[in-house]
Amino acid sequence: MTTTSEMAQASQPAASTVPSKATKRAVRSKNKIDPTYYWMVVPVLALFAFFITLPALVGVFFSLTNYAGYGDWKFIGLSNYVNIFRDPAILQSYIFTFVFALTTTVVVNVVALAIALGLNAKIKWRTGIRTVFFIPMVLSALVVSFVFNYLFSNTLPVLAERFGVTPLATSILANENLAWLAIVLVTVWQAAPGATIIYLAGLQSVPAEVYEAADLDGAGSFRQFLSLTLPLILGYLIINVILGFKGFLGTYEIIVGLTGGGPGMATQSVAMRIFSGFTGGDYSYQMANAVIYFLITLLISVIQLRLIQRRGVSL
Repeated sequence: MTTTSEMAQASQPAASTVPSKATKRAVRSKNKIDPTYYWMVVPVLALFAFFITLPALVGVFFSLTNYAGYGDWKFIGLSNYVNIFRDPAILQSYIFTFVFALTTTVVVNVVALAIALGLNAKIKWRTGIRTVFFIPMVLSALVVSFVFNYLFSNTLPVLAERFGVTPLATSILANENLAWLAIVLVTVWQAAPGATIIYLAGLQSVPAEVYEAADLDGAGSFRQFLSLTLPLILGYLIINVILGFKGFLGTYEIIVGLTGGGPGMATQSVAMRIFSGFTGGDYSYQMANAVIYFLITLLISVIQLRLIQRRGVSL
């Protein structure tokens, strides 16, 4: 039979399951946030809110008005947004920007990967050659564009005329069908070194034993690239594509230095269109354009992240 004392002992919880005061204090101490965290994070959040979030909200508000950037204004609702979708000049700038961004992203990654493969090989003076390839990366985009403007407008036509290449005897920057190709070329020239660095990091992370095993199996260089190199550096490829496409959507300096958005409006990007409105008495209209452009780029970023998560790529 069970005695009363035994029943009392059984009704009491085991001593090991009751947390001691020291254990509770340790848990509270562990969950307590270090004050240093607030000293580091709060000022950054405050600066971000003051210089980024607040101006953005002010811009969204003025996009609902007829404010010209000066003087009086009145609230007009969504009229600016409606008019943007009816404006052929705005639509042309969007078409140019996205075609340019897609084309440049593809060309930059192809060129950068080819350069990275060459620089990663066992060649003479590899360090010196790498330095030469990375020089364009540290130059100002505006300075580079002015230099190439002179080359396209003066040097190239003279050489083309001397060698009988008639289509290039005049500046391609004045040709509505060719001017955007000049912008792509200059952008690739400056952006490829940055992408090359990322690809080099990926190539150097691939173990040499992988290629040794492939050599023993009789796989050629092209086969090794498709079956080994490309899958192993896929994460680096995705990083370059995302960063490149996002950056090229906001292209501005190179276009200003090369064509100024011309000839006509053939090479005017969305960023140029927005900035021109800020100083041209079209503030509220171009703020509405900026809001739409922000939402589009945000949607593209979300789609890119979803695709990355589905593929299970670790960045």
